[in-house]
Amino acid sequence: MTTPDAEARPAVPYGTPEAPRIAVRGEARLEVDPEVARIGITVSARGRDRRAALGDLTRRNAAVLDLVKSCGDAVERLETGAFSLTPELAGHGRGERVRTYHGSVRVTAELSDFTALGDLTTRLADLELTRVDGPWWSLRRDSPAYREARRQAVREAVQRAREYAEALDTTLAALVELADIGAEGPAVPVFPAAPGRTRAAAHALAGAAETAPALDLEPQRQEVFAAVDARFTMAPPRL
Repeated sequence: MTTPDAEARPAVPYGTPEAPRIAVRGEARLEVDPEVARIGITVSARGRDRRAALGDLTRRNAAVLDLVKSCGDAVERLETGAFSLTPELAGHGRGERVRTYHGSVRVTAELSDFTALGDLTTRLADLELTRVDGPWWSLRRDSPAYREARRQAVREAVQRAREYAEALDTTLAALVELADIGAEGPAVPVFPAAPGRTRAAAHALAGAAETAPALDLEPQRQEVFAAVDARFTMAPPRL
Protein backbone atom coordinates (compact mmCIF):
# COMPACT_ATOMS: atom_id res chain seq x y z
CA MET A 1 0.00 0.00 0.00
CA THR A 2 1.40 3.39 -1.01
CA THR A 3 1.29 6.50 1.12
CA PRO A 4 -0.37 9.76 -0.02
CA ASP A 5 3.08 11.35 -0.36
CA ALA A 6 4.19 8.54 -2.66
CA GLU A 7 1.06 8.83 -4.77
CA ALA A 8 1.56 12.60 -5.16
CA ARG A 9 5.22 12.24 -6.11
CA PRO A 10 5.60 12.20 -9.95
CA ALA A 11 7.48 9.41 -11.63
CA VAL A 12 11.13 10.27 -12.07
CA PRO A 13 12.04 10.10 -15.80
CA TYR A 14 15.72 9.85 -15.00
CA GLY A 15 18.00 7.88 -12.74
CA THR A 16 18.53 8.33 -9.03
CA PRO A 17 21.69 8.06 -6.90
CA GLU A 18 20.50 4.63 -5.80
CA ALA A 19 19.76 3.51 -9.36
CA PRO A 20 21.67 5.59 -11.91
CA ARG A 21 20.35 5.31 -15.44
CA ILE A 22 22.26 4.79 -18.68
CA ALA A 23 20.70 5.68 -22.05
CA VAL A 24 22.39 4.35 -25.19
CA ARG A 25 21.69 3.72 -28.83
CA GLY A 26 22.51 0.51 -30.63
CA GLU A 27 22.93 0.38 -34.39
CA ALA A 28 23.67 -2.29 -36.97
CA ARG A 29 24.34 -2.06 -40.67
CA LEU A 30 24.62 -5.18 -42.83
CA GLU A 31 25.42 -5.76 -46.49
CA VAL A 32 23.69 -8.84 -47.88
CA ASP A 33 22.97 -10.38 -51.25
CA PRO A 34 19.57 -9.54 -52.78
CA GLU A 35 16.80 -12.13 -52.72
CA VAL A 36 14.61 -10.95 -55.60
CA ALA A 37 14.98 -8.86 -58.75
CA ARG A 38 12.24 -6.90 -60.49
CA ILE A 39 12.14 -5.90 -64.15
CA GLY A 40 9.73 -3.64 -65.99
CA ILE A 41 8.57 -4.57 -69.49
CA THR A 42 6.82 -2.12 -71.80
CA VAL A 43 5.17 -3.48 -74.93
CA SER A 44 4.29 -0.97 -77.66
CA ALA A 45 2.34 -0.87 -80.90
CA ARG A 46 1.69 1.84 -83.46
CA GLY A 47 -0.48 1.99 -86.56
CA ARG A 48 -2.86 4.10 -88.60
CA ASP A 49 -5.69 1.66 -88.02
CA ARG A 50 -7.02 1.40 -84.45
CA ARG A 51 -7.98 -2.26 -84.65
CA ALA A 52 -4.67 -3.22 -86.22
CA ALA A 53 -2.71 -1.36 -83.54
CA LEU A 54 -4.76 -3.01 -80.80
CA GLY A 55 -4.28 -6.41 -82.42
CA ASP A 56 -0.50 -5.96 -82.58
CA LEU A 57 -0.43 -4.83 -78.96
CA THR A 58 -2.47 -7.84 -77.82
CA ARG A 59 -0.25 -10.24 -79.70
CA ARG A 60 2.98 -8.76 -78.37
CA ASN A 61 1.66 -8.64 -74.82
CA ALA A 62 0.70 -12.33 -75.04
CA ALA A 63 4.20 -13.17 -76.29
CA VAL A 64 5.76 -11.37 -73.33
CA LEU A 65 3.51 -13.11 -70.80
CA ASP A 66 4.16 -16.53 -72.32
CA LEU A 67 7.91 -15.94 -72.28
CA VAL A 68 7.94 -14.84 -68.64
CA LYS A 69 5.71 -17.73 -67.56
CA SER A 70 8.04 -20.18 -69.31
CA CYS A 71 10.57 -19.51 -66.53
CA GLY A 72 8.34 -21.45 -64.15
CA ASP A 73 9.09 -21.21 -60.42
CA ALA A 74 11.85 -18.66 -61.01
CA VAL A 75 9.09 -16.05 -61.40
CA GLU A 76 7.56 -15.14 -58.05
CA ARG A 77 5.24 -12.41 -59.30
CA LEU A 78 3.88 -11.30 -62.67
CA GLU A 79 1.62 -8.26 -62.88
CA THR A 80 0.12 -6.14 -65.65
CA GLY A 81 0.10 -2.45 -64.89
CA ALA A 82 -0.94 0.44 -67.11
CA PHE A 83 -2.55 -0.07 -70.53
CA SER A 84 -3.13 2.70 -73.03
CA LEU A 85 -4.22 3.16 -76.63
CA THR A 86 -3.94 6.81 -77.59
CA PRO A 87 -4.96 8.47 -80.89
CA GLU A 88 -2.59 11.08 -82.30
CA LEU A 89 -4.37 13.78 -84.25
CA ALA A 90 -2.98 15.25 -87.45
CA GLY A 91 -1.12 18.47 -86.85
CA HIS A 92 -2.69 20.34 -89.79
CA GLY A 93 -6.15 20.62 -91.18
CA ARG A 94 -9.52 20.89 -89.58
CA GLY A 95 -11.53 18.27 -87.79
CA GLU A 96 -10.50 15.34 -85.65
CA ARG A 97 -8.51 13.38 -88.18
CA VAL A 98 -6.39 10.72 -86.49
CA ARG A 99 -2.93 10.31 -87.93
CA THR A 100 -1.89 7.24 -85.93
CA TYR A 101 -2.58 5.25 -82.78
CA HIS A 102 -0.05 4.58 -80.00
CA GLY A 103 -0.60 1.62 -77.70
CA SER A 104 1.39 0.31 -74.73
CA VAL A 105 1.13 -2.22 -71.91
CA ARG A 106 3.31 -2.21 -68.80
CA VAL A 107 4.22 -5.56 -67.22
CA THR A 108 6.26 -6.15 -64.05
CA ALA A 109 8.00 -9.43 -63.27
CA GLU A 110 9.77 -10.41 -60.05
CA LEU A 111 12.28 -13.27 -60.10
CA SER A 112 14.29 -15.09 -57.46
CA ASP A 113 16.52 -17.06 -59.85
CA PHE A 114 19.12 -14.63 -61.15
CA THR A 115 20.48 -17.10 -63.70
CA ALA A 116 17.06 -17.26 -65.35
CA LEU A 117 16.85 -13.47 -65.08
CA GLY A 118 19.77 -12.87 -67.45
CA ASP A 119 18.38 -15.21 -70.10
CA LEU A 120 14.86 -13.81 -69.78
CA THR A 121 16.03 -10.21 -70.08
CA THR A 122 17.87 -10.95 -73.31
CA ARG A 123 14.97 -12.85 -74.84
CA LEU A 124 12.50 -10.13 -73.93
CA ALA A 125 14.72 -7.49 -75.50
CA ASP A 126 14.61 -9.45 -78.77
CA LEU A 127 10.82 -9.13 -79.06
CA GLU A 128 9.11 -6.58 -81.29
CA LEU A 129 8.76 -3.06 -79.87
CA THR A 130 9.52 -4.28 -76.36
CA ARG A 131 11.45 -2.29 -73.80
CA VAL A 132 13.05 -3.85 -70.72
CA ASP A 133 14.04 -1.79 -67.64
CA GLY A 134 15.86 -2.97 -64.56
CA PRO A 135 16.66 -5.05 -62.75
CA TRP A 136 15.90 -3.53 -59.36
CA TRP A 137 17.33 -5.70 -56.59
CA SER A 138 15.71 -6.04 -53.18
CA LEU A 139 15.04 -8.24 -50.17
CA ARG A 140 11.76 -9.87 -49.21
CA ARG A 141 9.74 -8.18 -46.48
CA ASP A 142 10.31 -11.13 -44.15
CA SER A 143 13.99 -11.51 -44.98
CA PRO A 144 16.12 -12.94 -42.12
CA ALA A 145 18.54 -10.07 -42.77
CA TYR A 146 16.18 -7.60 -41.06
CA ARG A 147 15.88 -9.84 -38.01
CA GLU A 148 19.65 -10.27 -37.79
CA ALA A 149 20.18 -6.50 -38.04
CA ARG A 150 17.76 -5.91 -35.15
CA ARG A 151 19.52 -8.53 -33.04
CA GLN A 152 22.90 -6.96 -33.67
CA ALA A 153 21.54 -3.50 -32.80
CA VAL A 154 20.26 -4.78 -29.45
CA ARG A 155 23.54 -6.54 -28.71
CA GLU A 156 25.47 -3.37 -29.49
CA ALA A 157 23.22 -1.35 -27.15
CA VAL A 158 23.83 -3.82 -24.30
CA GLN A 159 27.58 -3.87 -24.96
CA ARG A 160 27.78 -0.07 -25.07
CA ALA A 161 25.85 0.28 -21.81
CA ARG A 162 28.05 -2.38 -20.16
CA GLU A 163 31.19 -0.48 -21.21
CA TYR A 164 29.86 2.73 -19.66
CA ALA A 165 29.12 0.89 -16.44
CA GLU A 166 32.57 -0.72 -16.40
CA ALA A 167 34.14 2.71 -16.87
CA LEU A 168 32.50 3.63 -13.54
CA ASP A 169 33.63 0.36 -11.96
CA THR A 170 30.07 -0.92 -11.60
CA THR A 171 27.64 -3.22 -13.38
CA LEU A 172 24.28 -3.04 -15.10
CA ALA A 173 21.29 -3.80 -12.92
CA ALA A 174 18.20 -3.91 -15.13
CA LEU A 175 16.81 -3.02 -18.53
CA VAL A 176 14.31 -0.18 -18.19
CA GLU A 177 13.30 0.43 -21.79
CA LEU A 178 14.01 -0.78 -25.32
CA ALA A 179 12.45 0.98 -28.30
CA ASP A 180 12.79 1.27 -32.07
CA ILE A 181 14.04 4.64 -33.20
CA GLY A 182 11.01 6.89 -33.67
CA ALA A 183 8.58 4.48 -31.98
CA GLU A 184 7.52 7.10 -29.43
CA GLY A 185 8.29 10.33 -31.22
CA PRO A 186 9.06 11.90 -34.60
CA ALA A 187 10.49 9.34 -36.97
CA VAL A 188 14.21 9.48 -37.52
CA PRO A 189 15.26 8.99 -41.14
CA VAL A 190 16.68 5.54 -41.71
CA PHE A 191 18.83 4.30 -44.53
CA PRO A 192 16.71 2.37 -47.05
CA ALA A 193 18.11 -0.33 -49.24
CA ALA A 194 19.87 1.14 -52.24
CA PRO A 195 17.79 1.03 -55.42
CA GLY A 196 18.95 -1.36 -58.07
CA ARG A 197 20.86 -0.06 -61.02
CA THR A 198 19.45 -0.28 -64.49
CA ARG A 199 21.45 -3.10 -66.00
CA ALA A 200 19.39 -3.90 -69.09
CA ALA A 201 17.26 -1.82 -71.43
CA ALA A 202 16.33 -2.56 -75.03
CA HIS A 203 13.96 -1.52 -77.79
CA ALA A 204 13.89 -4.25 -80.45
CA LEU A 205 12.19 -3.90 -83.83
CA ALA A 206 10.68 -6.52 -86.10
CA GLY A 207 13.21 -8.59 -87.99
CA ALA A 208 15.79 -8.60 -85.20
CA ALA A 209 18.87 -10.74 -85.54
CA GLU A 210 19.38 -14.09 -83.88
CA THR A 211 18.86 -14.29 -80.14
CA ALA A 212 21.72 -12.62 -78.28
CA PRO A 213 23.58 -14.45 -75.50
CA ALA A 214 22.16 -14.11 -71.98
CA LEU A 215 23.22 -11.01 -70.07
CA ASP A 216 25.66 -11.55 -67.23
CA LEU A 217 23.97 -9.69 -64.37
CA GLU A 218 25.82 -8.94 -61.14
CA PRO A 219 23.36 -8.70 -58.21
CA GLN A 220 23.68 -5.47 -56.26
CA ARG A 221 24.25 -6.03 -52.54
CA GLN A 222 21.62 -4.55 -50.25
CA GLU A 223 22.19 -2.48 -47.12
CA VAL A 224 20.07 -3.28 -44.05
CA PHE A 225 20.00 -0.82 -41.14
CA ALA A 226 18.53 -1.18 -37.65
CA ALA A 227 18.68 1.07 -34.59
CA VAL A 228 17.26 0.93 -31.06
CA ASP A 229 17.23 3.17 -28.00
CA ALA A 230 17.87 1.35 -24.73
CA ARG A 231 17.85 2.51 -21.11
CA PHE A 232 19.37 0.61 -18.22
CA THR A 233 19.86 1.09 -14.52
CA MET A 234 23.15 0.22 -12.85
CA ALA A 235 24.45 -0.37 -9.37
CA PRO A 236 25.60 2.83 -7.67
CA PRO A 237 29.23 3.45 -8.57
CA ARG A 238 31.88 4.52 -6.10
CA LEU A 239 33.01 7.92 -7.27
